[in-house]
Amino acid sequence: MRFIRYRKENGETQLGWVFEDRVGPVHGDIFKEFQRGEAQQPLASIRLLPPLKPGKIICVGRNYAAHAQEHGAEVPEIPLLFFKPPSSLIGPGEAIVLPPQSKRVEHEAELAVVIGRPGRWIGAENALEHVFGYTVANDVTARDLQRSDGQWTRGKGFDTFCPVGPWIETEFDASDTLLTCHVNGEMRQMASTRDMVFTIRQLIAFASSFMTLETGDLLLTGTPAGVGPLTPGDVVAASVAGIGSLENPVVAGAAP
Repeated sequence: MRFIRYRKENGETQLGWVFEDRVGPVHGDIFKEFQRGEAQQPLASIRLLPPLKPGKIICVGRNYAAHAQEHGAEVPEIPLLFFKPPSSLIGPGEAIVLPPQSKRVEHEAELAVVIGRPGRWIGAENALEHVFGYTVANDVTARDLQRSDGQWTRGKGFDTFCPVGPWIETEFDASDTLLTCHVNGEMRQMASTRDMVFTIRQLIAFASSFMTLETGDLLLTGTPAGVGPLTPGDVVAASVAGIGSLENPVVAGAAP
């Protein structure tokens, strides 16, 4: 099933579900108990929001060997985790704002995991029991600031640097699916999730070995090779086969 969040005409936020090209309302908690209304409204008429509001956005660095190689970095021996702040979250169609502090902002298309069942010390063999579904993310990065700072909080954490969407797909096999990124229609990234250094099972087990994973947390699983610069006027589309495409325009941010 595909779950969304969208903006109603009166400005209120509504949960919904998608059937083919139609949307129906969802009432209740998608992680617990909910009721679906009939899917009648055209999807094209909906203003989509990020499909969830995560408590934590956990990210994985250098989880594709070719991506580590293109930056001259070693593949980590254990998962390299970092956080993006929830304030960086935007939905489909919202603008990625290039901050005046950076001269090089890049796209990073990723498969994202939505945690549905909380846990600590989750075994890899049981990890997928804690997955609610999957979505598409773009780990937008100010590469020059990431390198100059020596740690990644500022380079990864600007407002608008975490586009997510278009929906959460709950019926999905993430073991071998195609991940792509296009900028202005030109392909920049393409790889299979089977090329991950650490599997989703391993990432969940590792992360939960030192922090509790909560319902609604978001885990970005890393980006393949081919990351590149974004400039004002670009349109970047991150896609995962079997889920969909996440498109965002790029605009220049003004200095205060």
